[in-house]
Amino acid sequence: MVAQAEIRREVGTVAEVIAEIDRARDAIWEVPPQEVLDLCSGVVPRGTGAKNNYLSTMIFAENELRTLTDEILWFAWVTATRNPDTDLATLVSYMDEMGQYKANMNDYVGLPEAGEVMKLYVGGIRKAASLAEFADLTESVMTYMNRVHGWVDIGFPWGLVNGFKRINPLRRISDAQQA
Repeated sequence: MVAQAEIRREVGTVAEVIAEIDRARDAIWEVPPQEVLDLCSGVVPRGTGAKNNYLSTMIFAENELRTLTDEILWFAWVTATRNPDTDLATLVSYMDEMGQYKANMNDYVGLPEAGEVMKLYVGGIRKAASLAEFADLTESVMTYMNRVHGWVDIGFPWGLVNGFKRINPLRRISDAQQA
């Protein structure tokens, strides 16, 4: 498990943090970041991987990014944009903890630059003075992390799953009825 180191990165204003995250996103929009190219080639800075392989690390990277983008950041953004009575301090506190965890996990699975962007986000949400600022910042980092996730997903060796096909469960039920 990744050690939970508290992140205290000094950042500028919320607008400056959004601009920095958006620049990072733009830099990886057309071409995958080097850290993803490295991960997909088995170059993992921390040497993470079970039994001297990097497939397990890629599985974790894909899963960590999916849960971050499709669940954690999405729900935080939806909460901030659709629930005007949400307590900002509570939302920031929750996302501070989740963001720190995910920043450390991104670093652990070979994506230290993505981890640094999450640290930047955590620093930014601590300065958010309104749900709107929180939502704008969350939307920015969600778009960046979605792009990183897309690159990892493209590089993932999905062909390996063909060796693990299961029997269609409907066929099993039908065959059992005919027996």
